[in-house]
Amino acid sequence: QVQLVESGGGLVQAGGSLRLSCAASGLTFSSYAMGWFRQAPGKEREFVGAISWSGDRTHYLDSVKGRFTISRDNAKNTFYLQMNSLKPEDTAVYYCAVDYGGSASVSSHEYDYWGQGTQVTVSS
Repeated sequence: QVQLVESGGGLVQAGGSLRLSCAASGLTFSSYAMGWFRQAPGKEREFVGAISWSGDRTHYLDSVKGRFTISRDNAKNTFYLQMNSLKPEDTAVYYCAVDYGGSASVSSHEYDYWGQGTQVTVSS
């Protein structure tokens, strides 16, 4: 059974940093692309960024480029979202997901399993 468990969310002031982790089990983690999404109240879930199975390719939502960095440690079955220079508009529930198709898609429909989410709140 595939399980994805996010951690690291919390309350931070604008300009601060957080690092989210997503621990995976029940799958051959190193074989699959992984993605981060977020959903703010009253809004649709949106793509934040994704990383290839090998970790050599990443891509991001334009509004987080230069501030957020995705990485993975295949030995630990974990991938990360380092968030710097946080803004109030980054406030959302953040979800990790696995893309069995391997394309590291920007579309949530392409992802096969999801974590339960972790709340990130950025105060102004």
